[in-house]
Amino acid sequence: MTRSAVSDAIRTDLAGLGELAEAVEAMGPELDAALDLIAGMEGRLIVTGLGKSGHIGAKLAATFASTGTPAYFLHPAEASHGDLGMVQPSDVILALSWSGETTELSDVIGYAKRRNVPLIALCGAANSTLARASDVALVLPHVREACPHNLAPTTSTLVQMAMGDALAVALLQRNGFGPESFHGFHPGGSLGAALKHVHEVMHTAEALPLVSEETPVIAAISELSAKGYGIVGVTRGGELVGVITDGDIRRYLERNAKATMQGALHETEAGAIMTEGSVTLSPSMIAGEALSILQERRISAAFVVEAAQPVGLVTMLRLLNRGTA
Repeated sequence: MTRSAVSDAIRTDLAGLGELAEAVEAMGPELDAALDLIAGMEGRLIVTGLGKSGHIGAKLAATFASTGTPAYFLHPAEASHGDLGMVQPSDVILALSWSGETTELSDVIGYAKRRNVPLIALCGAANSTLARASDVALVLPHVREACPHNLAPTTSTLVQMAMGDALAVALLQRNGFGPESFHGFHPGGSLGAALKHVHEVMHTAEALPLVSEETPVIAAISELSAKGYGIVGVTRGGELVGVITDGDIRRYLERNAKATMQGALHETEAGAIMTEGSVTLSPSMIAGEALSILQERRISAAFVVEAAQPVGLVTMLRLLNRGTA
């Protein structure tokens, strides 16, 4: 019974999102006008709402702000007690109310009209007070709630959230807000770690395991053991021309099991056993992308090169320890 109730609620939510997708296709001019107002504002997007709509509005304000659209949440009750002073004509107000008749929004609406602040309504009733007072009304479909009594705000709140998120994503794309921008706005946490550049997390300088192609194999093995990354870069004139890994050493020794120790380790050069055409990374690459490459190629480390010269080394362990995922 419990499992059935959960699955039924999710199906109702999905049906509501389907109705929203169809409604968006019909919005056309209203949706374009809303996006134009927000994208063209010189100030900030003021998101407001009460109750469930207020909780959603606070989340949406954070989403807008973190994706390149300056925004903050204004509680309508606080607005009526002085916080309206934070709203300027250069701002745009996005007001959320499912019924469109939230009394506490009246002061915000009146202020918007007096100060010529553009007002966008996100509501579920086209003939509501909020919709009629707005410059642009984004009217959401009248979906059935996942609540079995069709009373508790469930699917309707999901639809509000989805529409707000969709607006944020549309503005993100419109403003050319890419991974580099995310890095600036998300310096902390796993997202911040994934958006760091490779040059911020790579091993450098004396930590790099490097030998020239003329280096005897025994010395390459020594460098491999000393640095402990399971890889050694082989250079020619300062440029990276190949790598030697633990696997390369093992396969080389297996092939030369009958050779003398002198010949196999002391008289053979690193260039003779290296793997050419190894995977390399760029210093400006995003750390998350670097981790994806290592995982896809099933390797534990890769050199970072600039103008063909090795400037760093990135290991999967290093990326994971720094929180990249």
